[in-house]
Amino acid sequence: MNNDWKDRLNVVYSTNPDFKFETREKEERATLPPQQQKLRVSLDRKNRGGKTVTLVTGFIGTEDDLKTLGKLLKSSCGVGGTVKDGEIIIQGDFKQRVLDLLMAKGYTQTKPKG
Repeated sequence: MNNDWKDRLNVVYSTNPDFKFETREKEERATLPPQQQKLRVSLDRKNRGGKTVTLVTGFIGTEDDLKTLGKLLKSSCGVGGTVKDGEIIIQGDFKQRVLDLLMAKGYTQTKPKG
């Protein structure tokens, strides 16, 4: 049974018996090829308890492809991290290493930010 009542909060219903409610699903964009991705790599310390993380932003594509790239970067750097809100977060200062890994994987438009 599909329990989608949360998707229909604050909706006015119709008395039309043929009415079908349409939920807006999150549209995922098709993943661009690596050479067309404009990724930005930066260091961040804000709201992280003083710890430094390496951020990779600007990825255009599906969540699964972003997670795959994040997993590759984390394992290549040998550290933890996460993928959320369209960003890859790598624990520690690995800015140059992440840049080199992305360039080697064909992300030629990758640049350091800041």
